[in-house]
Amino acid sequence: MADSCPDTVDGEIIEVTPTFSMASLELSEETNGIPPEIPLISSKSAEDGNQVPSQGSGGACVGAARASEPSMPAYYFVKWITWKEKKTAIITQSENGPCPLIAIMNILLLRWKVKLPAQTEVVTTEELMAHLGECVLSIKPRERAEGMELNFQQNMSDAMAVLPKLSTGLDVNVRFTGVSDFEYTPECIVFDLLDIPLYHGWLVDPQSPEVVSAVGKLSYNQLVEKIIEFKHSTDTSQVSEGLIAEQFLESTATQLSYHGLCELNTTAKEGELSGFFRNNHFSTMIKHKGHLYLLVTDQGFLQEESVVWESLHNVEGDGNFCDSDFRLCHPSQKPTGASQPSAQQQQQMQIDQDYLVAMSLQQQQGDAPGPMSDLELARQLQQEEYQQPQTQQHQPSAGQVLPVFPSEGNSCA
Repeated sequence: MADSCPDTVDGEIIEVTPTFSMASLELSEETNGIPPEIPLISSKSAEDGNQVPSQGSGGACVGAARASEPSMPAYYFVKWITWKEKKTAIITQSENGPCPLIAIMNILLLRWKVKLPAQTEVVTTEELMAHLGECVLSIKPRERAEGMELNFQQNMSDAMAVLPKLSTGLDVNVRFTGVSDFEYTPECIVFDLLDIPLYHGWLVDPQSPEVVSAVGKLSYNQLVEKIIEFKHSTDTSQVSEGLIAEQFLESTATQLSYHGLCELNTTAKEGELSGFFRNNHFSTMIKHKGHLYLLVTDQGFLQEESVVWESLHNVEGDGNFCDSDFRLCHPSQKPTGASQPSAQQQQQMQIDQDYLVAMSLQQQQGDAPGPMSDLELARQLQQEEYQQPQTQQHQPSAGQVLPVFPSEGNSCA
């Protein structure tokens, strides 16, 4: 649906320098397009005072941070992979990264609708938003009929108003009747205009008639309201129905059911890049030879060039890692919440953090960031600073024999 944002000459993509300004994306709370009648439940109850019901693992809406909240990182690390025999950039994210923006941008990068300059290691939020804005502005209507033209212009206006929220979180409200069923909100316009399918796998099993009757065609927010109302009813049948609905949300707290997983496999098209919503998080998904995979964007795998995709074959979330050709791959170490980073990883994290702080201060002072060679120089100086005391600390004494360990290089089947 969306036209290619870069210009093309004889099939070759020419890089376009974004001219889209963040100034044109300013949006007030009063015009963000959220319907006032039904407040969308968000995971940011502590800041706003909204009460988020415990059912469903925090709700089906994303909005943990807003433009006024300074939790959004300013820079993101770029990982270069070989995608369909071409060097392609993807954006990695930390734990609190803006997953809607990153998921959409990674789809555009994998489609080669957006190209980053070679050797890019760091990209800013404004640069990502500029590329995305150029893509949206380059879209042309499919039909030239007057009514369709007016509708397209309205959709474009809605999309431009929603763009700033991509970097802080989107409000989406799933329905449990189909993998592409969401309550319509202006946020969905961006996905439609860019021709990006948006799926989820939080479905009711049709073989459970009581649950089907209790949930019906309600959205998540509507179902939560029904549970609260029915549990306090004097009608025993309504109380029973409310408990059944509540049990469904609790038993599918991962926001993915096995019936939903089967429907995803059936609905998604072969080779299709799409957005996948689960656990209040947006991911980039693809279907390859009948199997579903999610793009690995965890910053912990930044140096693991062979780790590109993770299979989505169960609701537990323990998929297998694969390379860019979907061959089984064994990373040297899988980051977990409980594991502590090694000393070398801590040093690299501190180096990266020091560089980001320096770049942030430079931006605040109005200075343009230096060339990438500055990044290499900063890292080299930091490495020398860290390695100096370590070399002295681990210097073997006379007659001491150091143990030799086999290397744990990545191996891809």
